[in-house]
Amino acid sequence: MAASGTRNVVLVALAANLGIAVAKFVAAAWTRSSAMLSEAIHSLVDTSNQALLLYGLYRARRPADARHPFGYSKELYFWSFVVAVLLFSMGAGVSIYEGIEKLRNPHPISDFWVNYLVLAIALALEGISAYRAMTAFDSHRGPRGWLAALRASKDAALFTVLLEDVAAVSGLLIAILALVCVQFLGWEQADAVASILIGMLLASVAAFMSVEIKGLLVGEAANPKVLAGIERILKSEVSARGPLIAINEIRTMHLGPEDVLVAASVDAIDGLPAEEVERVTSELEREIKGKYPEVRRLFIETQSVAGHKAAISAERAPTKAKAKTGAKTKRPTRKKKTASQTAEAALADAAPSIASAGETPVASPDAAPPSRKAKKRTKRQKQPAQPKAAETFEAKPVENPDASE
Repeated sequence: MAASGTRNVVLVALAANLGIAVAKFVAAAWTRSSAMLSEAIHSLVDTSNQALLLYGLYRARRPADARHPFGYSKELYFWSFVVAVLLFSMGAGVSIYEGIEKLRNPHPISDFWVNYLVLAIALALEGISAYRAMTAFDSHRGPRGWLAALRASKDAALFTVLLEDVAAVSGLLIAILALVCVQFLGWEQADAVASILIGMLLASVAAFMSVEIKGLLVGEAANPKVLAGIERILKSEVSARGPLIAINEIRTMHLGPEDVLVAASVDAIDGLPAEEVERVTSELEREIKGKYPEVRRLFIETQSVAGHKAAISAERAPTKAKAKTGAKTKRPTRKKKTASQTAEAALADAAPSIASAGETPVASPDAAPPSRKAKKRTKRQKQPAQPKAAETFEAKPVENPDASE
């Protein structure tokens, strides 16, 4: 959707919420209704949220510069995320607190007709704003369901206004039902319970918005139809004779609702002149941007299929290496020695020196008593080593040959 259409939807919501907030605060002060005060806070938060969205739309239109070469389109996503945070903290938090406080310190509601009048006016104004937002969103929803379209939408400002208006209408219906229960059924706690329910409703909407806008801030790919169309245009130049022989990869990212970044890697035929490469690249860029105006930046690189695979492998290699390095290896655990084992080892180490010195070791009073094996080992070490029995030989007399003569 065009930025001007989104801005008009936000302006309508801002005017409606501002008037509703003033009326609700007056009615809450007059009737002392907790549910009405919660609705007044809700409308005030919605008013400030629309102002922040308008500011984000204004900032996102700034042209690119040296510091932000891709422009400021993502500022809209940032301010939409701030809106979600405010809706959760200020809207949901204050409403739940007010309901709990009313349960702890109940006070009666007066002048029911004032509440009904203000709620009816608010319901009419919020209904008009919600209808405008739903009509604008439905114009580019396509065949998707509402939930699928909300999750696939890249226009954070538009679906933020839509969700806030739907939550506001639902909250008004809850407040009216609570007043009916108090006035006709005598259930005094219904007003406080309604305030808590409105807070829980706002918290749920804010949580959904936060998750979806977070994905846009990180960077989501273009619509699958846009991606398929870009691929089809690139493939029209692929043939066996060139100029292109393969499409390696196409990457897209939404920088804003109407700002898509495209990077494509293609393999050109070998020996293609530089002038021909420039001509083909310019024609492809002109055709893609002409068919898809949201594509503001297109980068096409020529690279062989093998070279692209090597580049992808190198890109993923640091992640794999980090995963391997980060894996913890199990270290072998050492068994702790008991006191008796420690004493045995100490006696075994000291025994040779004690035996050579001929001294008896003196045990420490704090040391554990030596075991039976240690005593035997010490006793053996104290005994002097017995020399081996020398083999004796019977000496035979040597006859002197001169003696017989």
